Amino acid sequence: MDTTTQTISWTERLGRAVAVITAFAIALVSCLAPMPAAAQQRNLPLIRDAEIEGLMRLYTQPIFKVAGIQPGAVKVHLINHNSVNAFVAGGQRIFIHTGLLLDSKTPNEVIGVLAHETAHIAGGHLVRLGIQVDKLTTASIISMLLGAAAVAGAAASGTKGAGKAGAGIILGGQSLANRQLLSYVRVQESASDQAAVRFLDRTGQSSKGMLELFYKLANRSIGSLQHIDPYVQSHPLPLERIRNLERIAKASKYFNKKDPKALVLRHKLMQAKLIGFLKGPQAVYRKYPSSDKSLAGRYARAIAAFRSGNIRTAIPITDSLISDMPKYPYFSELKGQALLESGKAAQAIKPLRTAARQLPNSGLIGIMLGQAYLNAGGSANAKAALKVLKRARRSENDQPRLHLLMATAYGKLNQIALAELETAEAAILVGDKKLAGQKIKRAMKGLKRGSPEWIRANDILNFSRRKS
Repeated sequence: MDTTTQTISWTERLGRAVAVITAFAIALVSCLAPMPAAAQQRNLPLIRDAEIEGLMRLYTQPIFKVAGIQPGAVKVHLINHNSVNAFVAGGQRIFIHTGLLLDSKTPNEVIGVLAHETAHIAGGHLVRLGIQVDKLTTASIISMLLGAAAVAGAAASGTKGAGKAGAGIILGGQSLANRQLLSYVRVQESASDQAAVRFLDRTGQSSKGMLELFYKLANRSIGSLQHIDPYVQSHPLPLERIRNLERIAKASKYFNKKDPKALVLRHKLMQAKLIGFLKGPQAVYRKYPSSDKSLAGRYARAIAAFRSGNIRTAIPITDSLISDMPKYPYFSELKGQALLESGKAAQAIKPLRTAARQLPNSGLIGIMLGQAYLNAGGSANAKAALKVLKRARRSENDQPRLHLLMATAYGKLNQIALAELETAEAAILVGDKKLAGQKIKRAMKGLKRGSPEWIRANDILNFSRRKS
């Protein structure tokens, strides 16, 4: 698992703030809480993990198919945040919070959320919302967002008059236009609820999980919502929304259908991994005491052990997991990662090669294997690293880390021009145009004019010279 941050431009931040209004949430409090104004000035904490991303693809592919969306056209991003939330932003991209994944009792709850967000994409809601937003002035939009944030913050803290505080700001920013926009979003949310049930129905899945999540969020938010004006809500109020969803969900013949056992196991392993990586050892042992011999329990304890530097405990537990499920690549991946991060790169190669063989299209596992080869040293390992990194580039070409590892491999093989090219590529990806320009000029001196590498370098040079 890898946690990273992604720099967001002002335009993207504003777009994301508006997109959060269309997020899957039962109320304004839970909808806007993850994105307060202060948080928009920081980078977004994204998590990259082959296992969890693979599970999200497993959850979404049937939904995308019936929604008429190409599976490869939509990417699901993981945000390290404790809130129960998900939203669509930046076109066909779904963002889901780790809080929702950890809070969910069944795969069906998460699948219901993903079906709802897919409905936003299939319905073109962000495009239409953009048209509605274009009708407002910039000041009006900012006023609306600040007002919504004030409502959410005050309500979440239990402040009396929370609704009035935020509503006052909104009223100061062209209240009628703002209310029209929020009304438009409420219609979108209701339409997405209904479309999500249809998608689940057509895939033979239950919408019970989505309904149960509504119940859960309604119980949590009911105290905060009692003073909020329904006309400044971006989502239908809990009871109204639950009644509408309950009526159509219970009419489905699949309403009481259970999740497959294999999927439930994957879901539990995903939660164990999140707790193991994101929470401290105390949280792990509270949730998974030593008496818990389940796969999920051992998985979480193995992660906690290696993250605490206790590799002697982590490896035997991981070996027991591999023995029980030898075809599950992520246990081998964990063993390789634990050994790699403990300075045992040569030993990490074997389990990572096993994981890469079982999942040849996983760019993230390929990157880790490439790093293990390079850390182990030697020209033969550098060549092996380049081979797996080139394959990983097919899906992870936008990852600076991949290009830096390729630069290291080329450097070890004394292919300096190509090493400079990869360094420039990494610099462009992190927004360092100055470094990219310096590196690419050096690279082009050693590249054959007109070759694919030279053309790629020339593109980077031209981009590095742009002023904006």
